[in-house]
Amino acid sequence: MKTTMRRHWVFIHLLCFLVGGLVDSSSLSSAKHFLSVTSTVGNQVVLPCSWKSHLGEEVPSACHVQWTTLADTVFEQWGAQKWQAETFRGRAEVPEEKLGAGDCSLIISDVQIGDTGRYESFMVVDGARSKKTRVFIQSVKLSVFDHKTRQSLGPGEDLVLNLHTNHSVRVVFLGSNSSEWSLVWMRGDENTERLEKHPLKEQLTIKNLKSSDGGTYKVLDEQGLAVSTVLLSVEEGSTALHRVMDKETVAGDAAKSSCSALLILSVLVTSFQIPHLL
Repeated sequence: MKTTMRRHWVFIHLLCFLVGGLVDSSSLSSAKHFLSVTSTVGNQVVLPCSWKSHLGEEVPSACHVQWTTLADTVFEQWGAQKWQAETFRGRAEVPEEKLGAGDCSLIISDVQIGDTGRYESFMVVDGARSKKTRVFIQSVKLSVFDHKTRQSLGPGEDLVLNLHTNHSVRVVFLGSNSSEWSLVWMRGDENTERLEKHPLKEQLTIKNLKSSDGGTYKVLDEQGLAVSTVLLSVEEGSTALHRVMDKETVAGDAAKSSCSALLILSVLVTSFQIPHLL
């Protein structure tokens, strides 16, 4: 009896393992259909889409494309008629001339941190009994990152902060020896004695720096999300230094550190190597 029950348990565990393997395989295969697009705030991105691979060479009588997120419809175009979600107003488009040729890619201008998410494209076509049918085309994952820079300036010099987008509404500051953030600038308060907003560009200049101006500056959007972060040091004798702390820079620094560590380790191993025993 015990042997029979043990066999049953072995069979159940084996069945669960096989089912789990099938689930993992299906999820992995479905993940291959995702495309990934990355960008930084303020740039233009293109979410790829080609309906010809799904509908063939025959051009629909009136191309009708939809782009959606998991929460809502972002963009819809049917011939010359277009619709955009409020948060994408004036920023999203699918060029009509390209749409007719099979390219249904969504172009998002002035991309924002809040645009991060999964997007899906559909073509709406005539189905049975003149009913409209949505055909899934493409799924794209969009990741938007803030800008990160490090600067070193001397007293009396000017710091030029790039706001990157007109969605930036304020700048906050955390001093090197402080634990509280303070408000430096808000949109609408364009110019003060030491602050100057460029009349055309999205740039803010902090004039005549002092040593106490050293610290962290954050540019924030309407949702309070960071558009950019600037680490500033103000020291006597400093020459202007501007460093972009993007992923490639961080990866490069990590690689250099790893190489240095390996070199030191190699020297130590060589110095203390124990002779082989005969």
